[in-house]
Amino acid sequence: MDHNPAAPLTSPAGRLWQSLLVWVITILFIIAAALILILPLASNAESISLTVGESATQDILAPEPIRYFSPALTEKARVEAAAQVADIYDAPDARVARQQVLLLRDILEFINSVRADELAPPEQKQADLLALRDVSLTAETAQLILGFSETQWAAAQAEALAVLEQVMRSQVRANQIEDVRRSVPARVSVDLSEAQAQAVSVLVAGLIAPNTFYNESATQAAREAARQNIAPVYQQIVRGQAIVVRGQVVTPEAIEALEALGLLRSQRRWPEVLSTLLTALISGLLLILYIRRFNPEFSSSIKHVLLLGFLFLAFLLAAKLMVPDHTLLPYMFPAAALSMLLTVVVGPHLAIAASIALAALVGYLGGNRLELTLYCAIGGIVAALALGNAERVNQFFWAGLAAAVANVGVVLAFHLGDPALDVLGLGELILASLLNGVLISAPLTLAAFFLLGGLFDITTSLQLIELARPDHPLLKFILRNAPGTYQHSLQVANLAEQAAERVGANAMLIRVGALYHDAGKALHPDHFVENQRDGINLHDSLKPYASAELILAHVYEGLKLARRYRLPSRIRAFIAEHHGTLKTMYQYKKALEAADNQPELVDESKFTYPGPRPQSKETALLMLADGCEAKVRADHPQSEEEIDRIVKQVIDDRVMKGQLDDTDLTLHDLHLIRESFVNALKGVFHPRLQYPEETPAFIALVNTEPSTPLPPPADDDAFQDQPED
Repeated sequence: MDHNPAAPLTSPAGRLWQSLLVWVITILFIIAAALILILPLASNAESISLTVGESATQDILAPEPIRYFSPALTEKARVEAAAQVADIYDAPDARVARQQVLLLRDILEFINSVRADELAPPEQKQADLLALRDVSLTAETAQLILGFSETQWAAAQAEALAVLEQVMRSQVRANQIEDVRRSVPARVSVDLSEAQAQAVSVLVAGLIAPNTFYNESATQAAREAARQNIAPVYQQIVRGQAIVVRGQVVTPEAIEALEALGLLRSQRRWPEVLSTLLTALISGLLLILYIRRFNPEFSSSIKHVLLLGFLFLAFLLAAKLMVPDHTLLPYMFPAAALSMLLTVVVGPHLAIAASIALAALVGYLGGNRLELTLYCAIGGIVAALALGNAERVNQFFWAGLAAAVANVGVVLAFHLGDPALDVLGLGELILASLLNGVLISAPLTLAAFFLLGGLFDITTSLQLIELARPDHPLLKFILRNAPGTYQHSLQVANLAEQAAERVGANAMLIRVGALYHDAGKALHPDHFVENQRDGINLHDSLKPYASAELILAHVYEGLKLARRYRLPSRIRAFIAEHHGTLKTMYQYKKALEAADNQPELVDESKFTYPGPRPQSKETALLMLADGCEAKVRADHPQSEEEIDRIVKQVIDDRVMKGQLDDTDLTLHDLHLIRESFVNALKGVFHPRLQYPEETPAFIALVNTEPSTPLPPPADDDAFQDQPED
């Protein structure tokens, strides 16, 4: 017989190989993401190879309008602003002026002593004056000084001191010494004779020294402040504008424009490649760690890992096409679509984590722009939170609208404070954000949702709603062929659904799984007591082995029907796992009786369901609901206490036999399940009053004998696959 092809690898070796395969697939996806970020998508035939200082061999026109930040123009403006800041000098130092005036007094004293020396000949006096070290006198000037009368010399001395003091009070820089010395004659009083003025100019000019000095730190600080006051320069290029003219020397600004337009063939450097690899590796590892910590069941599924990997790579490839070297197109990138797809498939938590990882890579592709990162991340997060259970198509469009509003908010937050606000450009960005959420992300999610649902065997809320419709072909087949099984499935579905809501399981999934879990009985409905009428039960005439084979067959035949009607694997799991590896106890006990109660003479495998044991909280809940419903229906309890005893007995039996070992149900969950089952079952199987029937008068006259009671109804569950008592 056919076994369940979707049964998980439950052996330790199987789990090890599965885990190893998941890691290999994950590493391959990270490498693929890095290659998408690093490698160019195609060789651009229009790309140009130019360098600064080279002569252009052709005219190059802009193929599209663009506005971009220009580092070259910004730096040029900042250099010009810094160059306009004059050198800063300290205030004149009065100590220098005082020192030079004192030196002049000493020189004048020496000259006075030479003039007053009556014993020295004129030649000796002249030689003494020419020997002065601090003032360089010429022979002519020495003769003039020696030839002055006392009155003339006194006037010259006083004027020399006054002029030197006047000059040294003003700012004298080292690079201005010669200019100041040439200005000395103009400072001498016109009351002096030409000879006196010449002597004063020579004496003063030789003693002029710098009294203010260059302050390098203050100058650099002022120039840096001027640089910082220059706002970033954005270059606006219109379609058809000449970027490079043939014969002209290529400038840095032209190279920058070509790069912004995507026309320049760039050579990647190893640091850039390494940076890209680290970005992909960090994003991938953070996403893996999040999944391993908060979604371990997801990381153990090869199918889910493949789905997440292919979706992430597809959106990253789209980002590589839409984001770099474009102005408006990045705001049309449907990051919210990935978030909505993952929300439908695995829930909002993983969807938000994947959206953040994708947003980081999109920001990296966009030139490390924080705006693009927040644009994609916030849009994806809002879409995941707004989508909810995604049970109706219009929920996708509402989630897309919410993402669009969030994207508009990010755009306004980053652009309203821009001093050079372009109102038209801002309007284009807002329009692109709205179109992105409503007309791109939402329809793309729906299209990908139906495509990937069949390709990756994904069960979603919308698909479950379709499967739960009474007009589904397989449900109609079950109802037509096995109405008793159909009613039993409805009872189990109601029972399991209520308990699922109590323990946080997927209630919709459990309900649909319960509707189909006994689908195999519809092929041979007369093999099962709930479909038998007229008190005829074919199992009365069958040996235990043959009877058990017919009972066990409904699992295999149910899986065949599920594949024929293309039920997803998560629904097929309910068919395969709702009996786990339990035994058909009625037939097994009959076989034991036939073998004189010698277990070694009975082949237990012929009475054991193929399994596997429940692998999820949902299939475990169905096993418990199925067993409790059948047991209560068979035992006809007369009070709530009896119902509670039966429910507890079934749950304890499944726990003791290890049927729940592969699920994450806790003792607290089992307590909540028991309470839910008892509350639901007491409303269905509560004892009813037996109302007396009114006997027609003519019958009462004829029947003088007391009426013979009718035999009790046949036990509908005599051959039901009951749990062990």
